[in-house]
Amino acid sequence: MAINPTIQNIKQRYGIIGNSEAMNHALDIALRVAPTDLSVLITGESGVGKEYFPRIIHDHSARKHAKYIAVNCGAIPEGTIDSELFGHEKGSFTGATEARKGYFEEADGGTIFLDEVGELPLETQVKLLRVLQSGEFIRVGSARVQKTNVRVVAATNNDLLKSIEQGRFREDLYYRLNTVPISVPALRERKEDIPLLFRKFAADVAVQYKMPAIQLDDEARTMLQNYYWRGNVRQLKNVAERISALEESRTITAGVLSRYLTPQQSSAPAMHGGTMGGEEFATERELLYKILFDMRSDINDLKRMLSDLMRGSQPVTPAPTQSEVFGLLPSSGGRDEVVDYAESEEVVEMPHRELTKADIQREQVLTALRNHNGCRRDAARELFMSERTLYRRIKDLGITDDEI
Repeated sequence: MAINPTIQNIKQRYGIIGNSEAMNHALDIALRVAPTDLSVLITGESGVGKEYFPRIIHDHSARKHAKYIAVNCGAIPEGTIDSELFGHEKGSFTGATEARKGYFEEADGGTIFLDEVGELPLETQVKLLRVLQSGEFIRVGSARVQKTNVRVVAATNNDLLKSIEQGRFREDLYYRLNTVPISVPALRERKEDIPLLFRKFAADVAVQYKMPAIQLDDEARTMLQNYYWRGNVRQLKNVAERISALEESRTITAGVLSRYLTPQQSSAPAMHGGTMGGEEFATERELLYKILFDMRSDINDLKRMLSDLMRGSQPVTPAPTQSEVFGLLPSSGGRDEVVDYAESEEVVEMPHRELTKADIQREQVLTALRNHNGCRRDAARELFMSERTLYRRIKDLGITDDEI
């Protein structure tokens, strides 16, 4: 299919690599909506390059000579976000030593990009809706209504319709923002672009550090294209840079490449957002936890059946205890020891509770926090969510500092 010359120029100007039809379609929509003042909602997974689109829209609009301000809503503390967006008056809160303009006032006549808009608190969403409807806002600590003329482009990697169902996002705000939707494809949906992107990132490292660029053999190239790429372009760049820096050989085989691809993120696409037993799982990590827990439960059931057969008794209804889950029973010395169920005199029965999705999410969050010694920022990065989302998840799941 012939590529629009304008789109090709856009790619060269903004450094966008690839020729996939899905990406070309998204760029085409951005160029068509740019001359208008309609609100745009950009959706896509983390790391797909959503941040390019608001810049393209602004630069090709009548507002291109006015200010463009990008705001990461997920990185601003909930207590100060109203002040950041709408400004505040002197003395309106502790530390407000002077009046300050907010982003909507600073961007008057231009464009404001609200990244991670799904992380906005509900109270702030009400104020944003007012700006979109009437162009009016009020500084924190003021009673005076002010006007602004700002074009809003928002982006999110959350499912806002699900957030609406959960009461975390306003439905009226969603439809105001989603006047023109742009969906940015995940990297796994543009397989033909993956080798091009890898080669570009490897070449950049080679130029920067004055070394020969790495190259993939055919088998490694196929492996690269078939990998799931949970972190999308950002993850691909990270892999290309690490291999370039650490490998002596400049020809990369599939064996070498496999050492840099995390197995738990190499899941088949069918597992993403999959279901099991009527339950929905937001990520393949949750699904893997469920599978592991179920397998562990099956093993415990087999142990119990074997124990009953060896003792010549009738089988009882399986009810694995917490100690059985790990193949342990408390010893008299206060330590846990491995027990042979075939030789034990008695199997202790305790009430068994079915694992819920919340249990799996709790284990997922705790594991990430423990992997990074309680550092929320690093744990959030491993879980592919914002720090604010992680803090809310910790609170909702009742995780305490003693458990980390």
